[in-house]
Amino acid sequence: MFVINLCRLSIFALTIFVFFSCKPEDREAIRGSKKLPNILLIMTDDQGIGDVGFMGNPYVKTPNLDQLADESLNLTNFYVSPVCAPTRASIMTGRYSERTGVYDTFNGGAIMGEDEVTIAEVLKENGYTTGIFGKWHLGDNYPYRPIDQGFDEALVHRGGGMGQPGDFLNFFAMDSSYFDPVLFHNGQQEQRIGYCSDIFAEGAIEFIKRHNSSGSEQPFFVYLPFNAPHTPLQLPQNYYDMYKDLEFDADVFPVKPNAVGRMTEADKEAAKRVYGMVTNIDDNIGRLMDVLNKEGLEQNTIVVFLTDNGPQQVRYKLGLRGRKSHVYSGGVRVPCLIRYPARYTGKQNLNIPLAHIDLFPSLLDLCSISQPDHEIDGRSFAGEGDASLFSERTLFFEWGRGFPVKYRNFAAMRGGYKLVGNTEADGELSNFELYYLKTDPYEKVNVIARDSIIAAELKKDMDTWYEEIIAEQNNNRILPAYVGTEYENPTVLNRNDAKGTPVAWRQENVLGYWDVKVVETGSYNVTLQFIRPISEPGNIHLKLYPQYFIHHNEEYADQLKIENIKLKQGEFKLEAYYTTNKGEYIFPLYVSLERLN
Repeated sequence: MFVINLCRLSIFALTIFVFFSCKPEDREAIRGSKKLPNILLIMTDDQGIGDVGFMGNPYVKTPNLDQLADESLNLTNFYVSPVCAPTRASIMTGRYSERTGVYDTFNGGAIMGEDEVTIAEVLKENGYTTGIFGKWHLGDNYPYRPIDQGFDEALVHRGGGMGQPGDFLNFFAMDSSYFDPVLFHNGQQEQRIGYCSDIFAEGAIEFIKRHNSSGSEQPFFVYLPFNAPHTPLQLPQNYYDMYKDLEFDADVFPVKPNAVGRMTEADKEAAKRVYGMVTNIDDNIGRLMDVLNKEGLEQNTIVVFLTDNGPQQVRYKLGLRGRKSHVYSGGVRVPCLIRYPARYTGKQNLNIPLAHIDLFPSLLDLCSISQPDHEIDGRSFAGEGDASLFSERTLFFEWGRGFPVKYRNFAAMRGGYKLVGNTEADGELSNFELYYLKTDPYEKVNVIARDSIIAAELKKDMDTWYEEIIAEQNNNRILPAYVGTEYENPTVLNRNDAKGTPVAWRQENVLGYWDVKVVETGSYNVTLQFIRPISEPGNIHLKLYPQYFIHHNEEYADQLKIENIKLKQGEFKLEAYYTTNKGEYIFPLYVSLERLN
């Protein structure tokens, strides 16, 4: 049974932390070695805590992950953000995403400030070569791309998910967007043949083999954030066939209560597809582990595996409450494994409360690299220290569509207690929920009346934290796409970063805008790509106040262009749309701005 026993947390955490603390002589040995450890950081998208065999799922086939768990430090009380982009920002920076400018998954809320210091930048400064293969989701234009944030090589898709409107290159592929996708390789469009997870894994494998064959003494950092099993749930037929006849029996799952009994036929079909996608990922992880072994890198490579949030659909998740987007444990508690044979021998469990913000400082500690001077929120669990500090600190979780609003889907957790706010900004304490996770991991019994003093303390922590993040620099400025630079030309603005109310997504008649910074006055061609061909005469509108360009159009096409217009230097709110002579407004799928001189 894989329910975490939190009752003995303080004694167990202290014991295990002392056991895993890095001895001074070990740290000196690492520093004195010619080659620092390599890092392979693997993260999946929307794979819940119950979507692996090693967490007790009797149906999903994950033999490679199960073996990895048997050889790893298992962080059995590990938390992330409720949705993907915030988790990614925290992993990259060791800071709560809300400090970095990332507060949502779209509508301009998934752009990380260019001044943030990423783990890729720190590692690169310490001699590492760095690569990312998969989903970035922290900004698609200069200076927010992975190649601007410390990665030497980047093979990524755009937007928050392949085939979504933000991923304009694969949007029109619809039901086959995960196959033969057009990706961005070091900022340039390239079509790759095959299934997306296989392509990203192969990119990581080629990077590792190429680097190792070069004879370089440089260590490597490979970040492999799979976009699967995020929707759309597309997968190769052979992986679907593994599960197509699966009959779900709630009684065979080891943890009760669970969500299996509430699965609709649509949920069951989704689960079959998710399990197939997860098995495909597992096979690719097996390929990666084989490469590390054959290349002689296994002993000196830190392999990290985790997921970015809870599952999107209803299925098994250890009986935990909530799913993706919720601050309940089903949305924010995930598996996290760290395999490092030079440090951790065999399967070992670390049950102290840890979070995504802790990976940044912990990985640096494992590599004996000094922590950066700037302030981070995370704390290393791999160095020397008092384990009780982890139980005594407060961890925070929040997410709501748009900018953070106090007490809207908020949670604060400390010492086994978790305060959940789903109330108004002026809500009374009695409107909150308080759970004691040591005896109630399923968050079923609200003890706020019994433990109101603890609830008041956690609410005070929540208030202080909220005021801090609202005051952060990145929350008090816009993060514009830079237009007209030598680093990106043309600049292509997609719907994931478009802002507006309501949000423009797949709709054609909802207008939005982009924050842009024209770095230098010059001449540009501006192209508007529409979801469907324009079928009425009308006008193309381009507004960068006080600049306003109107171009009459009689052409029936899905792509329209205004050529050789002069844009002035400065920061603007860019509005681009089409109006028909009948008065219809049409918003483009994307806008391309190409500097001519």
